[in-house]
Amino acid sequence: MAKKKTQFVCRNCGYETSGWMGRCPGCQEWNTFDEFKEAPSAPADAKPSLKAGWIAERGVSKLAEVSSENEPRFSSGIAELDRILGGGLVEGSMTLVGGDPGIGKSTLLMQVSGLVDIDGEILYVSGEESKSQIKMRADRLGIRRESITLCSQTSFEHISSLITERKPKLCIIDSIQTLYSEEISSAPGSVTQTREVTAGLLRLAKSLNVSIILVGHVTKDGAIAGPRIIEHMVDTVLYFEGDGSSALRMLRATKNRFGATGELAFFEMTQKGLVGVENASALLLSGRPHMAPGSVITSVVEGSRAVLLEIQALLSPSSYANAQRMTQGLDRGRVSMLLAVLESQCHAGILNMDAYINVVGGMRIDETACDLAVVCAAFSSFSGKPLHEDTLVLGEVGLTGELRPVSDLEKRLSDAARLGFTSCVLPSASKSAASRLPLKIDYIYVDKLSEVIDVLFT
Repeated sequence: MAKKKTQFVCRNCGYETSGWMGRCPGCQEWNTFDEFKEAPSAPADAKPSLKAGWIAERGVSKLAEVSSENEPRFSSGIAELDRILGGGLVEGSMTLVGGDPGIGKSTLLMQVSGLVDIDGEILYVSGEESKSQIKMRADRLGIRRESITLCSQTSFEHISSLITERKPKLCIIDSIQTLYSEEISSAPGSVTQTREVTAGLLRLAKSLNVSIILVGHVTKDGAIAGPRIIEHMVDTVLYFEGDGSSALRMLRATKNRFGATGELAFFEMTQKGLVGVENASALLLSGRPHMAPGSVITSVVEGSRAVLLEIQALLSPSSYANAQRMTQGLDRGRVSMLLAVLESQCHAGILNMDAYINVVGGMRIDETACDLAVVCAAFSSFSGKPLHEDTLVLGEVGLTGELRPVSDLEKRLSDAARLGFTSCVLPSASKSAASRLPLKIDYIYVDKLSEVIDVLFT
C-alpha cells in the first residue's frame, strides 16, 4: 500500500502546505492549520464515493454544439426565496445555506420541503436530529406532505446509495459538517471530510439530476466552516444575516450561477415559520423616533431592490485621551474618516467626543451612498437639532468635503416616495438624473458638506 502523505490545511481558507505554519499566508490568521493524512489514489474496487470524479460526464464538445437553453427550474414555494435564487431552484443544482445557530436554516428548509412545486420524492437527511425531532418541527410548521422521506444518517456511503436508489427530486442535507466518508480516516467536520463529501454529493447532483441543498455551519467570524473550496464547488451560496434575537431575518445570495449575486430577501420569524416580507423598508422603519436628534433616514441598494434604513448616532464627551469610535453595521474606519472630514470642514469640535453609530435593523452598509447620512446623524446628535422625519439623505462624501453622486437613484427615490417621503438631500451632480423622475419630492441640492450643515441645521 502506498504511504500516506501528511498535509496541513487551513480550516479558515483552505490553504494547503506540507508543513505546519503558525500564521496562514492565505488569510493571515493564526493557529488555523490542521494536520491530516492524504489518502493514496483509490483502487479499482474502491467505493464509488472516492473513485468517481466530481462530474461524471466525460468527453469534449464544441461550444457551438452545446445547447444554450435555460436550465429547468421549479418553485421553492416561497416567493422571496425564489426571487434571490433567480426564479426558483434549478434541477441538478447544489445550494449551500449558512447562518448562525438558531437563525432559521432548518426551519426554512423544512418549509421548502412542504411547499416546493415538484412531483416526486423529497429526501430530508439530518445528521443532527432524530426523525422524531424533525417530525415535531414539521407539525409545528403545519407540514404534512406525503412525499417527504426522512433519514437520520451521517455516513456518506449510506446516503449516497440511498440517493442513487431512490432518485429524489430534492435532497436536503442538514448539515454538511456532520457527514463523513468511511474511506477517509479523519474526523467528521474536518477539512478533508467536508471537502470530499461535498465533492461526492456534487457528483450525485450532476449525474442523477437531483437538486441538493446543504446546510453549513458558520465560524465565529460568520464564514462557512471548513475550506472555502466548498463555496466554489456549489452553484449557489445563501447566507442568513441579522440578529437572532430579532424577528427579522435576511437571506443574501453571495454566489449564484443561475441568477444575480447580491440579492437580499427579508423574512419574519413567526409561530408558523419564516414569512416573506415584501415591504422591507416599512418594517425596518417601524417604531423609529419622531423628530429625535441623531436619527437620519437613507437608502441602500441590495441586489435589485432599494431598502430604506435608519442611521442613529450618539455623541458624548469622552472620558479618555483618545475618543472612541464604535459602530454597528458600518465600517469603523470609514466612520472615523467621515467624522474627521466633518471636523475639518465645519470645525464642529467633535474630535474629543465619543461617537456611537448604529444601523437599525441589524443590516450592514458597505456602499458609500450613505456617507452623508452618517455625517448628518453625527452632527444632529452633537447639536441636538433633529432632521425632519420626512427627509431622505443621500450622497458620498469626499476627503475635501465635496459631495459625489449616487447610483440607482430611481430605485432609491421611488421607494422613498412610496413611503411618503417629501424631501431629499442630494449632491448637485445628481440633479439631471433626479429631475427626470416624475416623483412628488422636493430636492435639496448641495455641493459641499458645509452647505448641508448650513441648510439643515441653521
